[in-house]
Amino acid sequence: MTANGGNLRPLEEGVVREFGGTGEKVNLSYGAYLHLDELLSAQHPVSRPVHHDELLFIVQHQTSELWLKLVLHELRAVRDRLRADELRPALKGLARVKHIQRQLTEQWDVLATLTPSEYAEFRRFLGTSSGFQSYQYRAVEFVLGNKNPAMIKLFEHDRSARELLESLLGEPTVYDEFLHHLHRHGHDIPEQLLHRDVTQPYAFTPELVPVFRRIYEHSREFWEAYEACEELVDLEENFQLWRFRHLKTVERTIGTVRGTGGSSGVAFLRAALELTFFPELFAVRTEIQA
Repeated sequence: MTANGGNLRPLEEGVVREFGGTGEKVNLSYGAYLHLDELLSAQHPVSRPVHHDELLFIVQHQTSELWLKLVLHELRAVRDRLRADELRPALKGLARVKHIQRQLTEQWDVLATLTPSEYAEFRRFLGTSSGFQSYQYRAVEFVLGNKNPAMIKLFEHDRSARELLESLLGEPTVYDEFLHHLHRHGHDIPEQLLHRDVTQPYAFTPELVPVFRRIYEHSREFWEAYEACEELVDLEENFQLWRFRHLKTVERTIGTVRGTGGSSGVAFLRAALELTFFPELFAVRTEIQA
């Protein structure tokens, strides 16, 4: 029995204690692998004197950007899988994205602990910086179909961000590749969708609804396509839940004042709830019940 009543776990003999080295004899530490010295030193409050709650604000947004980086990574891979008719790996990627979306949505609960009076203590120090300027968020929207060339002008000051968005603007979206996949598997996808201008935002196409109705009404015959449709619906619904939680968090924190980046704030966020990625997948539900 130890002096503390046995409440001590001894360090096992096999645990690595020495790190570093050269050549093939390098012991890589957890901190070195993750570059924790860089990651944990990347929070730089701008309020003076530094306000206690600004660290929460910074970590919340930095963490969101890391998750968005992974979402974009996964969605581009999903798009490539669909192009190669590798539907099952594509669905696996969409499932991962849905779990990430859940993390992103639940993070708003943490930021919502920031009261209006607390935020007011350091908001003025943020200047014109705003989450509205997240190029990774715009990139995710682009790869899902909400393309807006005007958004690229926001990033004239950031060459890498601008080049990423310009590249995605000219590339097919996840939905484009899904429709091409369906076409290659015998579904009667409208010709105009197979040759559409992918630099434009996707627009509702009524002629596509009967295609999805056939898939839904014959789900046993077209099970994989049916499953993919439902995964995409989940994806969009999760995105809308994230948007709604964003809206409500902003509303409870700053009310209806303008955003720091110059947007109308809550009104601008509310308008985003009307945007859709896969309109026919929602429209077909009415047809099935008719």
